[in-house]
Amino acid sequence: MKRKYPRLVIAGHKGGSGKTTLSLGLIAAWKERGVKVAPYKKGPDYIDAGWLSSAAGRLCYNLDPFLVGRERILSSFTDHFGDADCAVIEGNRGLYDGMDAEGTYSTAELAKILRVPVILIVDCSKVTRTAGALVLGLQQFDKKVDIRGVVLNRIAGSRHERIIREVIERYCGVPVVGAIPKMREDLVSERHMGLTPFQEHPGVGRAIDAARDMAMRYLDLERILQLAQHTKPLESTRKPLAETLRREVTIGIIRDSAFQFYYPENFEELERRGAVLREVSALTEKSLPPVDALYIGGGFPETNAVALAANASFRKSLRNEVEKGLPVYAECGGLMYLGRTLLIDDKRYPMAGIFPLTFSLERRPQAHGYTVVEVSAKSPYYRKGTVLKGHEFHYSRVDRFAEKKGLTLSFTMERGQGIVNKQDGICYKNVLATYTHLHAYGAPEWADGMVRSAFSYKRRKVNRAG
Repeated sequence: MKRKYPRLVIAGHKGGSGKTTLSLGLIAAWKERGVKVAPYKKGPDYIDAGWLSSAAGRLCYNLDPFLVGRERILSSFTDHFGDADCAVIEGNRGLYDGMDAEGTYSTAELAKILRVPVILIVDCSKVTRTAGALVLGLQQFDKKVDIRGVVLNRIAGSRHERIIREVIERYCGVPVVGAIPKMREDLVSERHMGLTPFQEHPGVGRAIDAARDMAMRYLDLERILQLAQHTKPLESTRKPLAETLRREVTIGIIRDSAFQFYYPENFEELERRGAVLREVSALTEKSLPPVDALYIGGGFPETNAVALAANASFRKSLRNEVEKGLPVYAECGGLMYLGRTLLIDDKRYPMAGIFPLTFSLERRPQAHGYTVVEVSAKSPYYRKGTVLKGHEFHYSRVDRFAEKKGLTLSFTMERGQGIVNKQDGICYKNVLATYTHLHAYGAPEWADGMVRSAFSYKRRKVNRAG
């Protein structure tokens, strides 16, 4: 059955144009007025998604054509819309920026998949009439992309606004639906990977309130909502999900201020297969509670290195369970935690010691972008020959790689950097750790492997106890 699904994409002409602040402000302002907003984020992103979720008061889901694919994007969008009055989808980078000259997997391509109107935010620093040429060029570049309105950002004054507004509305034929002045400071501070995670921001509520107040003062909220409501109906193309063998297992999730990068879809797919999820803290708990498997996501272990290192009893408990065969799957920050040492500014912090790896933090990214890996060696979770699409973004690198009996690298990187020598997916016993993040909608093998391994381990425990 077709529905209207009022929706819009917030896009920019470049990264840093103000998309996130606009999206946060719009969501929070509409929420203040009683409009229920379903937030989405285009691209492989955890930080922006966390902020959007906090502003909306409901989970934010990622929509990425590279990781997931067209049909699952449509079904994810419609399935997670729920009782919302409108959806706000924050784009990434510039509107047409993708993997190649064709703009493959760009925000524009996502907008076409979802048949969604675009609100374009333009950084107007040091330009007037040229802003109109920029908007006109973006309109003409792909006429299938429906640019429905423009928000001016970093406006210097009333004359500056008046000239740009007149140029855009006269020559581009789209309304200017907001004009945001230059701010003395960013509403949301930035750090080396982009926005500060909302879990670590000193004043999440204040920042979102400031974005809301900005939107209420400088945006035409009613006009923007009308633009979102005048959309073409969507019908989910979702086919019935393949039946999965449900197994009653308990999977631990290390989730605290050190490890916070998880797609909610990954949790949903584990639960759909029968798993009960139990949150665990590597910072405060003295030992690992009874679980049948453990999932450690990405995050910033470097900003929590002192506390992680100080909790020696938890690290010892984890090592003991690994030696007994506990299945553990770790991504990026989780990989770093499973190493032997974390080196930061010449200071060494002991980590879990599962792998004989020393990680150092660098000032520049060591890898950034989409990945494609082939499972080239035996793995606890994947069949050999499986190809997986993911992403990596990290400032850490392996400073020292020692030998250890039973250690293998199970991924060959067709795209991306990995751990060492274009290889990733380091394995020891039933532990697999990788720099590559996976999205369960695009890699159902991940959830299958997690639950299967958990069930096997649980059965072995029962047999030993019997």
